[in-house]
Amino acid sequence: MSTRRLRSEDYNDYSSTDVTPEGSPPDGMNGFAHPESYQRFGETNGTTWYQTLIHLLKGNVGTGLLGLPLAVKNAGILLGPVSLLVMGVVAVHCMGILVKCAHHFCNRFQKQFVDYGGAVMYGLEATPSAWLRTHAIWGRRMVGLFLVITQLGFCCVYFVFLADNLRQVVSAANGTTNDCSSNRTVVMTPTMDSRLYMLSILPFVVLLTFIQNLKVLSVFSMLANVAMLVSLVVIYQYIVRDIPDPRDLPLAAAWKTYPLFFGTAIFAFEGIGVVLPLENKMKKPQQFPIVLYVGMTIVTILYISLGVLGYLRFGADIQGSITLNLPNCWLYQAVKLLFSFGIFFTYAVQFYVPAEIIIPPLVARVSERWGLVVNLLLRLALVCLTCVLAILIPRLDIVISLVGSVSSSALALIFPPLLEIATYYSEGIHPLVIAKDVAISLFGFVGFVVGTYEALVELAAPATTVVNATSVMVQ
Repeated sequence: MSTRRLRSEDYNDYSSTDVTPEGSPPDGMNGFAHPESYQRFGETNGTTWYQTLIHLLKGNVGTGLLGLPLAVKNAGILLGPVSLLVMGVVAVHCMGILVKCAHHFCNRFQKQFVDYGGAVMYGLEATPSAWLRTHAIWGRRMVGLFLVITQLGFCCVYFVFLADNLRQVVSAANGTTNDCSSNRTVVMTPTMDSRLYMLSILPFVVLLTFIQNLKVLSVFSMLANVAMLVSLVVIYQYIVRDIPDPRDLPLAAAWKTYPLFFGTAIFAFEGIGVVLPLENKMKKPQQFPIVLYVGMTIVTILYISLGVLGYLRFGADIQGSITLNLPNCWLYQAVKLLFSFGIFFTYAVQFYVPAEIIIPPLVARVSERWGLVVNLLLRLALVCLTCVLAILIPRLDIVISLVGSVSSSALALIFPPLLEIATYYSEGIHPLVIAKDVAISLFGFVGFVVGTYEALVELAAPATTVVNATSVMVQ
């Protein structure tokens, strides 16, 4: 099976479409072509709207969700949820732009599908600039690069998340009881540094990534989804109880911390890679705009509710992942382990995309005899790279913010509006649409620069100022 086919059919973080418009999509307010303006080629046993909705929710809910309470703290109890709402609206609009441009190029070049990188490449070829047309291939390469950075960044986050939660569970093991009182003091037992936990996890993660059969990975993915769903339900039932008086919480935090909010929020909202492959698999792709709006509305409500409730419940003591604030009784220790179980198996799924981009071209350069050995060695090297980066940046909140600012902002906010301008500029595009697209891209670029800078500044802060996640004595 070719790499392109794997990307478009089997993994929901790659962008491709098997639909072709009958005509150029209009520049409607919602950014989509008319529902009847395109049709599907090939298989007719695609997914229903309900199945697509479930996959859309799955592709947008992950570790970024657990970091949103801290993100709200970095923005303020009023400014945080308002900013999350605005960012959700902008992110959905950019998803619509990508779908519209993909349909346009499918029609123009009579292709069955165009992935994210292909859409950017064709968009550059459509510009009046001869230099951009000559270097259009770099558009595809740039998208591929940011996809690799984003996915490997997710994997780094998973290492830190697993280490922090496992360390806290082990540290509190001797004092763990059935008493889940929020004011119960737990004496934490000294244990290994979180970076040693990362090294302890490394061999198991390497063995997991050696599994290259997508059907096997799908079973693990299903188990991971069930584990995380159960964990979220238990987390919600805990944080809605005994919420303290919120009047002492600032409506808007210091502007210095707002870039950290941006990085975490865009990390959570960076699900633009799922839209084209999900639409590609639909039995009735005309229903996809409704599925996208309904799904992202649910995601946005989930993000805002957990972010606000988590910050209200724990206040200034909120940590990089809300799981680290849960009481050290058996019930919530089980939640931490259950969510860690889900994240562990999700690593292999997220790792699949960069592996399929990087490894096949390199394996093709060696003889068939050495192909499997080179394949496994490259997988080992990539996993070790994510582990080393996580060890160098062992703070979960900073890793999430840095990955979001560096790569997620480019894929979710910067590229799509510029793609719309490039695609339709020669055919005529309203000046207000250009102004809107430029504003969104500038917002994404400012967030990219300032968010990355502030994350690096926080990273360079003296270690003595960092509160270890497992040093909290009162839960």
